[in-house]
Parts: sequence; structure tokens; C-alpha cells
Amino acid sequence: MPVTERYADATAELQVTSESLTVALAHRSVRKFTDAPVDDDTLHAVIAAAQSAPTSSNLQAWSVVAVRDPQRKARLSALSGDQQHIVDAPLFLVWIADLDRAHRLAARAGVPLDGANHLESTLIGVIDASLAAQNAVVAAESVGLGTVYIGAIRNHPREVAAELRLPPHTVAVFGMAIGTPDPTEDAGIKPRLPQSAVLHHEVYDTERADADIPRYDAAVEEYYGRFGLTGNWSDRVLARLGDTAALHGREKLRDDLEHFGLSTR
Repeated sequence: MPVTERYADATAELQVTSESLTVALAHRSVRKFTDAPVDDDTLHAVIAAAQSAPTSSNLQAWSVVAVRDPQRKARLSALSGDQQHIVDAPLFLVWIADLDRAHRLAARAGVPLDGANHLESTLIGVIDASLAAQNAVVAAESVGLGTVYIGAIRNHPREVAAELRLPPHTVAVFGMAIGTPDPTEDAGIKPRLPQSAVLHHEVYDTERADADIPRYDAAVEEYYGRFGLTGNWSDRVLARLGDTAALHGREKLRDDLEHFGLSTR
């Protein structure tokens, strides 16, 4: 089981194992794909897994757009920082926080939908889409496919909405490139924070949580070094969040959500 790679610790082990745990622990982002298509049977199985994820009050406040058309993938890539793997992947999934289905239901029934006009409902859509997508990732990887999330789909949400003809009360939360991993890609399992940093017992303990970060930084720096990259985890967190410019337009997301009729109040 790849737990030793996940924690960059040759002594790491789990006393509980399963096939599902092995798949989850082996996850890595795949940015290089073969030309093999993802057929409809596989897509339907992956979406069935996505629909099996938990959903708040069974609202199922999400949708997904499957994109295979090369020109549309190219346009979405351009809106997402020109990430080539969007173009190269045989299938690109765009996950949508979708409250419009509920709005259409209310319109047909002739009843108000005041509860949708609050941040809580917008969050439900985002959380539902995220849970569904992660189920899809595990399902895809269990049948030999690879995936990578594309948060940059939020760089230009209005243009993405126009490209996908999204209705009001929806927003693209993230994209997901999916396909058969190219075996020539030089990539590995990226180490994660030690459990001491994320797992708290009864109450949050900041001193304990931060104690092992220097060791983790060293492990990440060694990992990046194998691929010709520099820096450690702390460096990248501060670089990513230290300057608004690193958000690439996503600092305006509140205005975009309100534009789509998704409340942030």
C-alpha cells in the first residue's frame, strides 16, 4: 500500500487495509494522457459513482457537463490559463453547483424559493458538486483512469458559463481532465501533511499541529527536487495566498456569484 509515499515516511503503515484504501492512497494528479478515449459506458459508471456521494437533504444541487469536442476543450483551456492537459485529455468534466433545477421546480409549482437566496444554499451546491466529483475520481482511478482537477475554470466564470450555456443560478466550480495516464509521464505520489497536522482529538491543538511542518517541508522540497522544481510546502502556501494576483481573477468571485443569481449573503 502506498502509504509510505503519501507521508514520505518509510516507516508509515496502516493497520486497516482494503482495495478502496489502496486506490485512494495511490491518487496523484495526471497531466499527460494517451489517446485512448473514455467511452460512454465508463462515463456512465463514473457518474453513477458521483451520484452515490452524500448530498445535503437529498437536494442533489449539482450537475456536470462532459466535454469531448476538441474546439470546446481548447476554448475552456484558454479560459483556464492555457493548461494543455485540458486539450489533451479525451474527456473534460465541468462540475456545476446547480440551484437552477430547484428554481425551475419552484417555477413549475408556482411557489417561492426564498431559502435559495442565502449563502447556505450556494455552499450546498458547491459542497454537493465537490463530494460528487471526488467519488468520480476514486471510481475513475479504480478502473485505471487518471484525473486532475482544474480550479482555474473559475478564472473566467462568466465566459465559461457562456461557453457551456449554463442557466442562471449555476456556476462552474472546477473542471476535471480525465483519461488513461500516459506511462511516460514523470510524476509520483505527492506527500501530504502528517496526520498530526490535520487530525485533532476533542479540541484543536495548534502547537501539536505545527510541530511536524518543518519535517514535512523538507520532504516536499525533496519531492519537488526530483522533478526539477524548487521550494517547499510553506513557501508555496505563502506564495499562493500572499498576493491577490495569484488568484488570477478569482478575487471577483463574489460579484460573479451574485451575477449568476447565487447569493453570498
